[in-house]
Amino acid sequence: MKTEQVRAMKNDELHNELERLRRELFDLRAQAVTEKLADPTRLGKTRRTVARILTVLRERGERDVEQKQAALTAQAARR
Repeated sequence: MKTEQVRAMKNDELHNELERLRRELFDLRAQAVTEKLADPTRLGKTRRTVARILTVLRERGERDVEQKQAALTAQAARR
């Protein structure tokens, strides 16, 4: 995902995308450990996209991004 695409998204969309990417990153790490990772470059690309999203959120003045993300995850788990 390009930086322009990230900047075009709203904050709520960014938080949802961040959560999705973190789950994907977890799955990719698990695949890397079991040596079943088809495309090893996806791990680095996903990490960079997470960093882009966090950078844009912080540029927009979002504070406590990690805490908000944890709250969203907990809220989703309750459903």
